Amino acid sequence: MDLLGAWRAFVNVSEHGSFTEGAAATRIPQSVASRRIAALERHLGERLLDRSSRRVTLTRFGRDLLPSAKRLVRLAEAMEDEAERARLSPLRLAVPGVCSVRDLAVLAAEARRKDVYLDFHPAPPAERAELVRSREVRAALTATPPDDGAWSVRLGLAGAAAPAARTLYLETLRAGRTGLSARPRRIWIQPEDDVPHVRDRLFRVRDAVGLLPAQVAVARTLVVAAAEVLATDDLLLCSPRQAAELGLHWRPIGDVRVGRGFDVAAAIGDDAERVRTRLREEIGRCLGTDETEGGPAR
Repeated sequence: MDLLGAWRAFVNVSEHGSFTEGAAATRIPQSVASRRIAALERHLGERLLDRSSRRVTLTRFGRDLLPSAKRLVRLAEAMEDEAERARLSPLRLAVPGVCSVRDLAVLAAEARRKDVYLDFHPAPPAERAELVRSREVRAALTATPPDDGAWSVRLGLAGAAAPAARTLYLETLRAGRTGLSARPRRIWIQPEDDVPHVRDRLFRVRDAVGLLPAQVAVARTLVVAAAEVLATDDLLLCSPRQAAELGLHWRPIGDVRVGRGFDVAAAIGDDAERVRTRLREEIGRCLGTDETEGGPAR
């Protein structure tokens, strides 16, 4: 027996003095309301309503139980409201600062169709991990080596001019090589990629092929790095999607394979699993994992 449904029907029928009106207030057919209250009376062993007259009236037993029944129904309604608010409360998610506004908006819209409401907090890698530890966010897309994460994005080099080669090698940037300007070309690493599995690997290749230390540098912001690339012949370490957004020509790196990896960290394990499994494809598209190795952005 649906005890809560029966008590709700009893309260509404009592207040309206009619099975027809009480059932309508409960949003159930009259026959259902009658069956529920009859079942409740059998369960309690006493009659709650006097049906002998045209208008339904309470028995003495029914009058005694009505106040408690009203409190029970009000409490149930309040709990249903709280549950709905909890279901719709935004899950604050720390995301990479490289995610565009449009990509995040699309992700939020797609998540909403799955009853997941997201509130984004863009931040660099180290800060995202700290935000989870301090519980300032419920979950974060954390940086990991590509092979260890739930998502991975390949990185390459992009410049303002279209290179003739389909693959770029760091050794071709050595100072003094024929055809290069007096100013050595630089590779800019943006803050999102200032992590050991990207930065340190590039530094090792830089040293191995004889580039100057300053030729592979970490930029303060993506804007600073992009401005240098657009104004000079420098190169930006980035994903194909970022290159397209910035109007740059992207090529893979021949000397070393580097990429971004992402996973979910959360203070509560259920939040991490919820994001990782229910939004896997949507987050992948936002991060750019569905991008192919491409030619120049047009």
